[in-house]
Amino acid sequence: MTSFFTADTHFGHANIIKYCNRPFKDTDEMNEALIANWNNVVSEGDTVYHLGDFSFRGYHRYRNRLNGNIVLLQGNHDDELQTNIKELVIALNGKIWYMCHIPPLENRQKYCLCGHIHEKWKSKKIGNKIIVNVGVDVWNFKPITIQDILKEVNKKR
Repeated sequence: MTSFFTADTHFGHANIIKYCNRPFKDTDEMNEALIANWNNVVSEGDTVYHLGDFSFRGYHRYRNRLNGNIVLLQGNHDDELQTNIKELVIALNGKIWYMCHIPPLENRQKYCLCGHIHEKWKSKKIGNKIIVNVGVDVWNFKPITIQDILKEVNKKR
């Protein structure tokens, strides 16, 4: 079993294509590409931490087509989701990871994973703390592994 991380899929959200300059002609093409990319890397027994803004509408329509056990954190566009988890802390690969949707003004842990900022930046170092954006817009429109995140963290050290 592998843990994956992602955010800001925005399934079914037409304006996100224009807003983030996504390379899709319409939501059908975007949705199908996101689902295919997801299922190409995630297997049924894997866990995916989705850090917010899963879908615009039709959560179950998209969720039912995706591999893995999904742990959803609520984003600012997730009105219909069945979750009220806004933040989560996990231990993985010898580090403590604070996860949330919107990048925190002040990190509670040395390492933070977030979404929300789309294509604006992939990672930031603030003092001795590192924030990694796991959103699809900076990770080739697919979930990423902790190894991908650790490579990004090592660039910021």
